[in-house]
Amino acid sequence: MQRIGAEAVRIREKVVAGMAEYPIIENTKFEADDEYIPVPEVEPGPPAWMDGSLRIGLHTSISGSYLNALESAKKLGANALQIFSASPRMWQTANVRIPASDVAAFRARREELGLGPLVIHANYLINLAAAQPMLRTRSIQAFHEELVRGRELGADFVVVHPGSRGESSVEQAIATIIESVKQAARRVPLGKMRILIENTAGMGTAVGSRLEEVAAILKGLNRGESGSSDGRSEVRPLQFAACLDTAHLFAAGYDIKSEIGLERAIETIDRILGLENVPVFHVNDSKIPLGGRVDRHEHIGDGKIGAEAFERILRTARLGSAPPLGLAGRAFLLETPIDDPGDDRKNVSKLWELAGVEGPEAEKGFSMMTSAMKKQKKELEKKGKKFASSRHLPAVKTKKKN
Repeated sequence: MQRIGAEAVRIREKVVAGMAEYPIIENTKFEADDEYIPVPEVEPGPPAWMDGSLRIGLHTSISGSYLNALESAKKLGANALQIFSASPRMWQTANVRIPASDVAAFRARREELGLGPLVIHANYLINLAAAQPMLRTRSIQAFHEELVRGRELGADFVVVHPGSRGESSVEQAIATIIESVKQAARRVPLGKMRILIENTAGMGTAVGSRLEEVAAILKGLNRGESGSSDGRSEVRPLQFAACLDTAHLFAAGYDIKSEIGLERAIETIDRILGLENVPVFHVNDSKIPLGGRVDRHEHIGDGKIGAEAFERILRTARLGSAPPLGLAGRAFLLETPIDDPGDDRKNVSKLWELAGVEGPEAEKGFSMMTSAMKKQKKELEKKGKKFASSRHLPAVKTKKKN
């Protein structure tokens, strides 16, 4: 005990001696202003693509690399883009995740190029309205994976077709779609990424050719979100909104070709959906006449809608992206065919021209359709096979999750 006491005294003397090296300064006073007050983190401002400028883009191919889609958009004179996150016409045999290095490179390059918004179009095989348990389960899982990849890539929107109802009633199908989307989005932190329900042309038993059907889906999904009882946003953008395709609208019977028809269509969209809930338009001319109920896209100005109508659409302030009448960040994205090299570049250029705005400079001679692909197309057509063009260009092979 005495030994322990002596050791304690020595330690104490050592500490006191050490403290003497740092004497207390008598005039040191505590000032209230010196108190540390944590500074809250600054809320990030809106992305650059929401600056009110016109956003025109197209669906670009991720064949070979996700980065290729960004480079193609830039070279084609676009400032926004849509991509597939994986093969659009195949069920994945395993969860398709994107390597972290690819994600980092994609995000960095996109910011460098100033492209936005970034829209991901979901797999065509997904049928959220399916009554068959196996198909519905597979669709929910596939859409869930689309959302996960969308988050990884930093997508702003994920667009999905509602699906086909088969023998179910429209009401039953809408209820199924709502539940399917909710299940797919469960445990996915969407953040600022929004899910867009796309209208359809009305082929077969597809749901969504009437705007009322799209509105019913959104109302069910947005129930409990910040907004009014009719699904219209009052405080902040709703997590679920609409993407309207011009060719689908026209084929479904909405006259957007004539001046008076467009005015009525705009009023109908605003009344049923709310223009503020349509942040993305798919801009496609139609091979099908008004009310034909078939989905067939055509080059801008070469179809039944016509260049004059698209000029009106692009120059209508309420459909634009400039406040106060427009919606900041609204994008017009092409899904037109690419039958010949240069078709993609010409359609982008045509939209800028019709809008009366000078867009980004395109790289002369660049096209996602090469001469070799054109030759392949002719060979396949001779054999009676269809070539995958435009947004159907081959998708990148992604690595399977271990």
